[in-house]
Amino acid sequence: MKIALKYGLLITLGVVLWIVIAHALVPDPSSKVHSLGAGVFFNLLEIVGIYLGIRAKERANRAKLAFKEALKTGVSIAVVYAISSCLFFLIEILILGPKMLSGEGAAGQPLWRVALGAFAGLFVGAILLGLIYSTLISFVLAKRRSAATDSLETSRH
Repeated sequence: MKIALKYGLLITLGVVLWIVIAHALVPDPSSKVHSLGAGVFFNLLEIVGIYLGIRAKERANRAKLAFKEALKTGVSIAVVYAISSCLFFLIEILILGPKMLSGEGAAGQPLWRVALGAFAGLFVGAILLGLIYSTLISFVLAKRRSAATDSLETSRH
């Protein structure tokens, strides 16, 4: 659980830094920096965080993780990231208001509806993509491990 908290919160910290720096440098919330740039950055951050978290779990266990255990670790990191990033954005909206919502809402929509949609999208997206990224990373690490094990067994015979 400590690894999931550490890496999930590190991903959220990266998201927070992106938001603060991007909005300081590019104040127009409808800029591509805040939509396309943020999407690419957030996803890369989640991939790296999940990968590093799985590797940290391996180091902590002093053994290679089974596919299922690696997948579980990655998904738990994604859940921590989803919850903590939603909490950050909730606090941000409550303190600063909707000015950082990059053109999210349709004209005439109440703020609560826009915010609810943004939170649901962030939460579900982070978990769903976290599941996909965890599956791919676990699979790649498992394939690499089995290839390394096969070559060791071949060299012994």
